[in-house]
Amino acid sequence: MEDGARDDSPTTGLTHLDEGGQASMVDVGAKNVTQREAVARGFVSMRPETLRLINEGMVKKGDVAATARLAGIMGAKRTPDLIPLCHPIPLDQVTVELEPDESRGGIHLTATAKTSARTGVEMEALTAVSVAALTLYDMCKSVDRGMRIEDVRVVRKLGGKSGDLVLE
Repeated sequence: MEDGARDDSPTTGLTHLDEGGQASMVDVGAKNVTQREAVARGFVSMRPETLRLINEGMVKKGDVAATARLAGIMGAKRTPDLIPLCHPIPLDQVTVELEPDESRGGIHLTATAKTSARTGVEMEALTAVSVAALTLYDMCKSVDRGMRIEDVRVVRKLGGKSGDLVLE
């Protein structure tokens, strides 16, 4: 699949709706425990001066990258508390990486979540990226109110019954 292309292949239906159309938690009890991994990405656009302050460690609230990484990991761990029908799963590892991009004017965020469980870990990777981006915004909003959180998406999913999915 080409970069940026969507997987619009047909699915078997919405799994979080019961026969009556009501929201329900999916029963994963009969599924096998397997190794699973998901990678999500996002981008925070900002003024060049804001990026320079972050890179030089000059933001008054402290180390933006370290705080955003930690917040992202903590967010992943709290995913089932935030997403109503999300299963609590054991997380084997969560990483959050920040990569400054001067040419685009912002910071790329990448979160990887791994588990050995009966269900996937995409929501945890997405939550990690989102919380890291929100933390970055919070720490820098006093110098740049025009920052934008953009392009949050799953880029890879490995493991599970439905198999691997690589979108980027």
